[in-house]
Amino acid sequence: MPKILLVEDNELNRDMLSRRLERRGYTVVMACDGAEGVTRAQADAPDLILMDMSLPLVDGWEATRRLKADPATAGIPVIALTAHAMASDEQKARDAGCDDFDTKPIELTRLLEKMQGQLARMGKA
Repeated sequence: MPKILLVEDNELNRDMLSRRLERRGYTVVMACDGAEGVTRAQADAPDLILMDMSLPLVDGWEATRRLKADPATAGIPVIALTAHAMASDEQKARDAGCDDFDTKPIELTRLLEKMQGQLARMGKA
């Protein structure tokens, strides 16, 4: 099953989402802030990244820009996760390099569909 990097600073959200993904067979590695997310992506080579956009130290927009600028991680799909649901927020995430966008609170069925779409596009579904 694909390896997912979950970059989320909220411990409850991180725990809940990681357990739900693991129950569906995904391998989940986690990071608590954007800087750690970049480091984990480089070290663990995940198949997909779920990126909270409101993170401490380095926010999700900057972390995504760094990942997309690095040839080693540029091809990893990033799905932005944010409580900001305005169309301008989605455009801001896409401008930073995110491949898709989903809003919080997480609706698991919708998120799984987006994840499968990105993984299939990469030939990793």
